Amino acid sequence: MRHLFKNIALIAVGLIAGVAATIQFSATAQQGTTLPLDELRTLSNVFAQIKREYVEPIEDKQLLTDAVKGMVSSLDPHSSFLDKKDFSEMQEQTAGKFAGLGIEITSEDGLVKVLNPIEDSPAARAGLQAGDLITRLDDKPVRGMSLDKAVRTMRGTPGTKITLTIFRKSEERSFPVTITRAEIKVQSIKTKIVDNDIAWVRITSFQERTVPDLAKRLSEIAAKNPNLKGLILDLRNNGGGLLQGAVGVAAAFLPPDAVIVSTKGQAPDSKQIFNATPAMYRLGETGDPLASIPPLFKKIPMVVLVNAFSASASEIVAGALQDYKRATIIGKTTFGKGSVQTVRPLSNDSALKITTAYYYTPKGRSIQAFGIKPDIAVDQNKDGDPDDVLITREIDSEKHLRNKQSPEEKLIADREKRRLEELQRIEERNAKKTPEEREKEKSKKPVELGGPDDFMLQQAVAFLDGKEVQRSSSKLE
Repeated sequence: MRHLFKNIALIAVGLIAGVAATIQFSATAQQGTTLPLDELRTLSNVFAQIKREYVEPIEDKQLLTDAVKGMVSSLDPHSSFLDKKDFSEMQEQTAGKFAGLGIEITSEDGLVKVLNPIEDSPAARAGLQAGDLITRLDDKPVRGMSLDKAVRTMRGTPGTKITLTIFRKSEERSFPVTITRAEIKVQSIKTKIVDNDIAWVRITSFQERTVPDLAKRLSEIAAKNPNLKGLILDLRNNGGGLLQGAVGVAAAFLPPDAVIVSTKGQAPDSKQIFNATPAMYRLGETGDPLASIPPLFKKIPMVVLVNAFSASASEIVAGALQDYKRATIIGKTTFGKGSVQTVRPLSNDSALKITTAYYYTPKGRSIQAFGIKPDIAVDQNKDGDPDDVLITREIDSEKHLRNKQSPEEKLIADREKRRLEELQRIEERNAKKTPEEREKEKSKKPVELGGPDDFMLQQAVAFLDGKEVQRSSSKLE
C-alpha cells in the first residue's frame, strides 16, 4: 500500500465485513495512558479460571485473541482486531482484486447480511441481492460464527464451490445457492450515453485506479459527445473505498482547492481537512491525475444517484456535491456510515482497526447515522419500494456511534413507528394477493442498475431533460 499524508493511506472502505478504514503504518503509541490495574487483575483472574476449569483445554493465544476481539468489537460496528490474514484481505479488497464470491457483507441479528453483490461477480450472476441474509455456509450455521470467520469460509481457491443458504426477507423464504469461487477483479467505473446526450457514470467502489480511470473515461466521453448536456454520477450500492478516491471524484466536478470533507476526533492527528488538490487524491501518480478532464465537467448539469447501500466514501462525494449545490441528489437516504477507522499494526501479524473520527461535509454536517438525504426522493421501482421497510442502515445498529449534532432518540422512535406502520400495510397487501401474484413476485428479478428498466435512472434523465420527476411516496425517507 502506498504512503502519503505523512505515511497515511486513507481508506473509507465499503462495508465488506464492516471495513471503512484509515491505514497508518506506524507503531501504536501508549503515551499518557494509565492502566486500570483492578480491571486488568480481573481479566487475569478470569483467564486463569478458564485455563483451570473450562471443559476443554484452550490455547493461550486463542483465548487472548478472542478476548481482544470481543473488547474491540464491542465499541461500534466498525472497530475490530485484525490478524495477519484479515489485514491482507482488506488490502486486496481496496486494490480491487481478491478471490471469493464477490459480495460486500455486514452482520445483522447474528447472521451475515449481503450489502452489495459486486457487479459481474459470481454472487451477482447467482442472483444474490442486497439485503439477503446468509444463514448457512455449506453445512455450517452462520449464527454464532464471527464475521471474520464467515469471510474466510466464503473465500477460497478459484474454481471451488460453496453452497449458501439464503433467507430473503422480501419473499419470506429460504433457499440454497451454490456459487463457484473466482478471482474478483472489480471494475470500479462503467460509462455509457443515455437519452442521446447524457453521460451515465457508475462508480461501483473507490479504488486505487478510480481517479485516473475517471479522468480517462470523462475525456473519452467529451471527445465523442461534443453536445453533452448532462451527467449522472451513479453511486447506488457503492459501499465505499479509498478516501483519496472519494476526494478525487468530488474534485473532478468542484473548483480547485474546494473543501471536500473534514474529520474530527479525540486525537490531534484525527483533525484533518481534505481539499480538491492533487496531493489529497493522487496515489503514486506524479502531477494531477485529473488534469486531462475537460472544463465542461465543472459546470455541466449533474445528478448523483444514491440509495440505502451508498455508504462511507459514496456519502462523502454526495455530501460535498450537495453542499456546493454542484449536483442534485436523487434516490434514497444513504447508509449513514460517517466515521473514520485507523488501522494500526500491533505486531508483525496483527493490527487494531479502531474508530478515530467523524466525517463532516464541507458545510460541517455529520454524515454519521443520518446519512445524506436526497434532494429528490425517488423509488427504485415504478410501483414503489415496499421492501425499503426491511432495509437496515447504520442508525438501526444497536452499537452505532451517535450523531453528536442532533439527538437521535426521537428520530429512531419515529423511524421505528413508520417502519411498523409500513410493515402492517405490507402484511395487509400480502394477505390479499393470489397464489399466482405471490409466485410472480418470487420470480421477479432485481433491477439491473443502468439497464432499460432502471426507473431511478429514468427519473434522473427526466430531471436533466426538464421533465416531471415521479417522487417517492415512502414515509421512511
